[in-house]
Amino acid sequence: FVSCADSGELHVLHLSAATGQLRTEQVLPLGGQLMPMALSSDSKRLYVARRSDPLAVITLEVDGIAGRAKVLAEAPLPASMAHLSVDETGRWLLAASYGDDMVSVQAMDTDGAVRPETADTHTYATARHAHCVLTTPGNHFVLAVSLGGGQLHRYRLNASTGALVPTDPAVFVMPPGTGPRHLCFNTRGDRVYVLGELDAVVHVLSFDRDRGELSLLQSLPTMPSDFEGGAWGADLHLSPDGRWLYTSERNSHTLAGFAVGASDGLLTPVGHWPTQQQPRGFAITDDGRYLVSAGQASHRVGVHAISPATGALTLVGECAVGQNPNWVTIVPLHQN
Repeated sequence: FVSCADSGELHVLHLSAATGQLRTEQVLPLGGQLMPMALSSDSKRLYVARRSDPLAVITLEVDGIAGRAKVLAEAPLPASMAHLSVDETGRWLLAASYGDDMVSVQAMDTDGAVRPETADTHTYATARHAHCVLTTPGNHFVLAVSLGGGQLHRYRLNASTGALVPTDPAVFVMPPGTGPRHLCFNTRGDRVYVLGELDAVVHVLSFDRDRGELSLLQSLPTMPSDFEGGAWGADLHLSPDGRWLYTSERNSHTLAGFAVGASDGLLTPVGHWPTQQQPRGFAITDDGRYLVSAGQASHRVGVHAISPATGALTLVGECAVGQNPNWVTIVPLHQN
């Protein structure tokens, strides 16, 4: 599933597990500037944020066999959102607003839809330019990044009410010039990987799952060493088995790969590979075989095969989509 901001479309593509080739199954016109998406834990609901008026989150019912989606509901968002996520209970939709410096929590209906009549909304001010918000493994804490503030905001999550309560201290300050943009957790939940937009550096932090405490362990550049342009980091994801971490950088049009230490979660660089022009978002298949990258400037997505031995990427397929594709969500094959 690829959201295309400038054409207001959601493109649904079928990925061949055998060859890595893509074919278009559906083009769903939803209107407006479509950008971040989030998938429910059962892969049956997809949430898409519209960042232009009317600001909204659109809930889609996903058919993972037919490769189709249909609109279930549309509900207002309190601001233009740069990121969406779902908590582990599936009851709360979290969102981060770059323009309005805030995060929000909205209630879902019993069928997993965000509807106007049931979307009870809580908002929380952050430092400048909130860009990502996630619940921690175990669902006890929420971390949000503020790109302009250069810090991570920490909250305790009340999973019964959706309320967020700041921890003490409430923020963790990143190195100067980071511009933290996206983050992800390892499976154990004791490591946090943060990608800086302004430095294109991936930072490894330890995380205490009981107390929510953070500390910086490692920082590594993600840009090719011979690239002379400025940094513009975009996205990062771990492979499902946790062995590889990948990042995207928009000025060099590259993906970077890192081996993840099994015991300490620290990173070792394994390579850089060209990808689509201005790669904003990407995703990895649930079997860890393919990485699918969206190029904002190429208006295409590319499929890279992942070497299980080395983590190296090999381009095996491309497919044209709408204008300014920026977010990729991969839905595993499932029966509704």
